[in-house]
Amino acid sequence: MPKVITFGEIMLRLATPGYLRFSQSRQFEATFGGGEANVAVSLANYGIDTEFVTRLPKNDIAASCVKDLRSYGVGTRHIVYGGDRLGIYFLETGAVARPSKVVYDRAGSAIAQIEPGMIDWEKVLEGADWFHWTGITPAISQGAADVCLEAIKAANRLGVTVSCDLNYRKNLWKYGKKASEVMPALVEGCDVILGNEEDAEKVFGIKPEGFDVTATGGEVDAKEFESVCRQLQARFPRAKKVIITLRGSINANHNTWGGVLYDGKKLHCSPRYDITHIVDRVGGGDSFMGGLIYGLLTYTDDDSKALNFAVAASCLKHTVYGDYNQVTASEVENLMNGDGSGRVSR
Repeated sequence: MPKVITFGEIMLRLATPGYLRFSQSRQFEATFGGGEANVAVSLANYGIDTEFVTRLPKNDIAASCVKDLRSYGVGTRHIVYGGDRLGIYFLETGAVARPSKVVYDRAGSAIAQIEPGMIDWEKVLEGADWFHWTGITPAISQGAADVCLEAIKAANRLGVTVSCDLNYRKNLWKYGKKASEVMPALVEGCDVILGNEEDAEKVFGIKPEGFDVTATGGEVDAKEFESVCRQLQARFPRAKKVIITLRGSINANHNTWGGVLYDGKKLHCSPRYDITHIVDRVGGGDSFMGGLIYGLLTYTDDDSKALNFAVAASCLKHTVYGDYNQVTASEVENLMNGDGSGRVSR
């Protein structure tokens, strides 16, 4: 069985019930989530041996978080401990013309205070086939960026496939460095790069000509993004595959969803899904990445099938509350094969 390691921050998620605004709500629904942890849960649900690595404080909330991860089959034995707090994010779910809002409370979290040498990456990556990180991690702090680079270099030495989700978050880059200054050195060590139209432009200044995401009306031409893939691969020649997710936003509850994968020779385009009643889109990109890693490890000679699995998995995530994509590989494959009726399974 393949073994996948993911590294990043996991947080306590406090969400207003239903579609209530922060000012209306008198309570919050508590779950856990974070980019790389979300990917790990997806992979564990698909039967992949998965370990999530982070730094947590020694307190009851962090212990609950670890218990939650273990309940999904995610390995936690390489988590290191220290610091005083687990990061928090607050979520207000949008509706129709009102977008969702996220407020972070993660300054000074345990992982923000991580330093090189705290994790024995040679030990963590022993026997691993894949290492995954996102652009959120190096945005947290200089220490988190340095430790992420440590991991990537160790994975490169050991011959472990490295993937990244560029995941640009403008509200996180607060410690005096820009994403464009930090990210290139990390992405240089990646074999698989995932992003969207904003990530590539905001981090590397790469964009498709004549494309305006706000004017899509839900329709995105996949072929417009081949140039983005080519430019990313030219900038980072180690990358064997570049993937772009394609979201057309009609409103907060109605999106179109698809993706493209460029393997250096051919542009693979997925089917387009029309998601008309979104339950929770937070973690949508992470569910795509989890599906993509599973697909590339499982359908080793069929990039189109791997891409289609990723898109179908993420389409299903939009129907699941919380950060985690709590679906099975067979459920994803059923949707891939055209069963999107939603009929009761009995």
